[in-house]
Amino acid sequence: MENLQAIKQRFGIIGNDIQLNRALEKAVRVAPTDISVLVTGESGVGKENIPKIIHQLSHRKHAKYIAVNCGAIPEGTIDSELFGHEKGAFTGATSTRKGYFEVADGGTIFLDEVGELPLTTQVRLLRVLENGEFIKVGSSQVQKTNVRIVAATNIEMQEAIAKEKFREDLYYRLSTIEIHLPALRERNEDIHLLFRKFAADFAQKYRMPTIRLDENAAHLLLNYRFPGNIRQLRNIAEQISVVEENRMITGEKLSQYLPNHSGNLPAVIGKNTDKNDFATERDIMYKILFDMRNDINDLKKLTLDLMQNGNSEKVQAENHQLIEKIYQEQNQEVHPVEVVQIPEQTNQSNYDFVEAIEEDENLSLQEKEVEMIKRSLEKHKKRKLAAKELGISERTLYRKIKQYNL
Repeated sequence: MENLQAIKQRFGIIGNDIQLNRALEKAVRVAPTDISVLVTGESGVGKENIPKIIHQLSHRKHAKYIAVNCGAIPEGTIDSELFGHEKGAFTGATSTRKGYFEVADGGTIFLDEVGELPLTTQVRLLRVLENGEFIKVGSSQVQKTNVRIVAATNIEMQEAIAKEKFREDLYYRLSTIEIHLPALRERNEDIHLLFRKFAADFAQKYRMPTIRLDENAAHLLLNYRFPGNIRQLRNIAEQISVVEENRMITGEKLSQYLPNHSGNLPAVIGKNTDKNDFATERDIMYKILFDMRNDINDLKKLTLDLMQNGNSEKVQAENHQLIEKIYQEQNQEVHPVEVVQIPEQTNQSNYDFVEAIEEDENLSLQEKEVEMIKRSLEKHKKRKLAAKELGISERTLYRKIKQYNL
């Protein structure tokens, strides 16, 4: 069995992170078996390397290896692509066609983005996993296949199961062994190493001197979140290699290539902790606070005007108008508002009214957050897109939907 360093060199894997090493060691151990494997991790972490390692170190290495992107195949044709079809099975089926499971017999099939499979296709796949049988589209004849299935996904499978978008029995058949690849932000010590490797590769490709980072740029690189992971880092290295004439890159110059960069936000560390969502939740709360600040300040100014001038009728009328304005800005139906009667006898009552406004502020923030989430969900229909627009993780959005019973 090849050692870990030889595996990395053979498959072009860069890094010494302990989580990465653990994932590679697990892949090497399961390769000689025919156990089904599920590779998990965010988009862009390099999940496609694991099935290649498993195939090349298995007894199937001389047979076919087929990689299928399940998310890129239209729902109406995916059964035909995977299992084949008979002539005349549907409009346009002018001849019999072999599917990937028939072509790869004796080899390995990598099902990338397996979480995107339609439920009907999931039933067919489950049958292949259980007894190696499948039926072509438009046929009644059962065929046998002997394939090793390695699947990958970047979605939370338990969440998909809870929403009945993925079959629980299929999940447990696929994930006999689960291999998780860490996000790039969790491999802090590997980030600069990867950047230097990409910079050297592009320097050779485009026949120009290698770009280098000064101390500030290197620090900035290590503290960036990299939502696109290794794929994004490679893209940034290529852009800078081609565009920048000065080959020593400063922190100021590098920041121009980091989307949504904010120097005072730390990189997020850890996958299963609430700290992951701290920065993103803070961002959305900042948006809400800045949006509402002017309205709250106007209310306080009116109240102070009352305290100084005693013009309660004018203040009450303007308060009423301002409250209606806040409702309209939130696209909510304006309900009749009961205006607080402010006695002019004592200043204490006036201060109580100011405190009441401040206590109301927290409730208003929550209502604003709920409204923003509702709008985004109605606009995009998909939680993943809504979470991206709101600037929070899909897991955080899911928790807030449950919290506010949306």
